[in-house]
Amino acid sequence: MTLVRKCGDRALLLEVDDVHGMVRALEALDLPGVTEIVAGARTVLVSHGADADVNALARRVAGITPMAEPEGDPATITLEVIYDGDDLGVVAGVAGISVEEVIARHVGADYQVAFCGFSPGFAYLRGLDPSLVVPRLASPRTRVPAGSVAIADTWSAVYPRESPGGWRLLGHTRTPLWDLTSPVPALLTPGTRVRFARIAS
Repeated sequence: MTLVRKCGDRALLLEVDDVHGMVRALEALDLPGVTEIVAGARTVLVSHGADADVNALARRVAGITPMAEPEGDPATITLEVIYDGDDLGVVAGVAGISVEEVIARHVGADYQVAFCGFSPGFAYLRGLDPSLVVPRLASPRTRVPAGSVAIADTWSAVYPRESPGGWRLLGHTRTPLWDLTSPVPALLTPGTRVRFARIAS
């Protein structure tokens, strides 16, 4: 069931069980008046123009059935990671396992981009091994290098650009995550499947 709420005067917020399925269904319908569709962790934001019939649009989206993922093996982006992060030991201590096991469990998971936020190109990856769930730092770092691979709470992520950040650092990748010269600047977009592969420094 889809719960629809008005969000300001130019958007509807949909609370759904299958975020990516709903996004696929909305994009396929190409509804008149809709200007943008944004996936969240458990919601979908549907922005619309000023002249849209909001009540009619709300009724329409409330009755939409999420669309299943296309059949076949989904495309997967593999990111090569050097596991040299400052927080490996801390994560190992919290989890009660060795640093090598932390790395093995992080590499062994299948991830999917749930949504993007915080900064351009920053993708929240679901699929983290439950044993690696750790809180954010009590005091964020003022500088986290671009390419840093990190975890916090139930998520994993890669910092696309240098920025402050409070996630636990496991390592880094040399793969660019944000490229303004590309037609699609963000390498990781909602729904993208992701794997991590360990490489030597």
